[in-house]
This record gives sequence, C-alpha cells and structure tokens, in this order.
Amino acid sequence: MPKLKTHTGAKKRFKLTKNGKVKRAKAYKSHILNKKSTKRKRNLRKGTYADKTNVGALKLLMPNT
Repeated sequence: MPKLKTHTGAKKRFKLTKNGKVKRAKAYKSHILNKKSTKRKRNLRKGTYADKTNVGALKLLMPNT
C-alpha cells in the first residue's frame, strides 16, 4: 500500500492539538478592511477551533501530523 501524503493546503491552514482538536484562523481578515470596525478586526486575529463536523475530514487530509 502506498504512503499517505499530507494535503499541503490543509497543512498550511490547520494545526492539530495534543487533545485531537483542530486549530484554525478566522476568515474575513485579508482585504476590504476599511469598512470593518477595529473591534471586529481585533476579534478576527484570535484563533479558534474547527467545528467537530469537519474534524474527521481534516484529520484524513493530515495523516502524518
């Protein structure tokens, strides 16, 4: 059976924690920032966890991490 390869796009966007959760960055922080309030942009800086419905698929994309 061939080796499983890590999905390079997922590798750059997600990190696995020791407890098996998937950390991710928040969206909507890359452009069109003028109309977004300072408070909203500040809250977008914080990381969060991926939803539990997506965790299984993300772990399949990153078998070696």
